[in-house]
Amino acid sequence: MTYVVTDACIRCKYMDCVEVCPVDCFYEGENMLVINPNECIDCGVCEPECPAEAILPDTEGDTEKWVELNSKFSEEWPNITVKKESPEDADKYKGEEGKFEKYFSTEPGEGD
Repeated sequence: MTYVVTDACIRCKYMDCVEVCPVDCFYEGENMLVINPNECIDCGVCEPECPAEAILPDTEGDTEKWVELNSKFSEEWPNITVKKESPEDADKYKGEEGKFEKYFSTEPGEGD
């Protein structure tokens, strides 16, 4: 089992999860984070920290797409281990449906 970040993170990018991760397996894209499933130790401490409820165990239904996406972009995006400020308009996008199709970006974030 591993944990994955879903599209609920897109445009919110709260980053509360980053500093609690004991193995630093978060990677930063332009408008979302991902978890490297090969580095995740399945401790689950990140899941309750996410205000957008964007982090799920891969055992939940319909997460196969997110395992693939997290795996791919954790190889391309920079590692992040320190919480940064969330986007000013993060709360505006919290809970919005269809964010992947509307806003997903393959561009990397800044990392640490």
